[in-house]
Amino acid sequence: MILAVCGGKGGVGKTTTALNLAAELDAVLVDADLGMADVPAGRGPDLHDVLAGRACAVEAVRERGDPAVLPCGRTLAGAREADPRRLVDALAAVEAEYERVVVDCPAGLRADVGIGLLAADAAVLVTTPDRAALADALRARSLAVELDAGLAAVAYNRADEGSDAVRDALGAPVVAVPHGEPAAAAVASGRPACALAPDSTVAARYGALAARVRDCAE
Repeated sequence: MILAVCGGKGGVGKTTTALNLAAELDAVLVDADLGMADVPAGRGPDLHDVLAGRACAVEAVRERGDPAVLPCGRTLAGAREADPRRLVDALAAVEAEYERVVVDCPAGLRADVGIGLLAADAAVLVTTPDRAALADALRARSLAVELDAGLAAVAYNRADEGSDAVRDALGAPVVAVPHGEPAAAAVASGRPACALAPDSTVAARYGALAARVRDCAE
């Protein structure tokens, strides 16, 4: 299974959601934001190298963390050399080796967002109660539908409870994830909420979001 995590607007918690879903689903997290990578990388080949033909996708996966990560490079030169058209094959190779892949797609609606969705079996849309974020989420949903990436669920970040209006507008189950320290610290530390604060509401909500994805995949 390849799961794309996308959101039309930056700053809505997309990478945090992808990191936590990858941990909950025992999946490899692929940071596919070629120009604005957020997932900690460390040393070794990265997605820029893979998409430039310098490394194999499976060899670039870091297995030591929870979750395992295929990071993206952070240099402008690396981004320029990367060929986004290779992403579909790279994701397929990681899926063949590890079975489950979560793709942190770029923010916005650029062409490289579509490539991640094109490769995906399902998608999770990330938004917040902010009006602009919701408007962009609707556009991202349209792109996911156009590319036949089934919408498994909506991560409604920085919200205390789900909204029936959001569910009806986006056409998928909504899981509200309140703002909290485990969510804020996840990307900086590279560790999911279930590891940082397993008894927290944030960890429980990401667990519920992963359950929605499993239901969609069955």
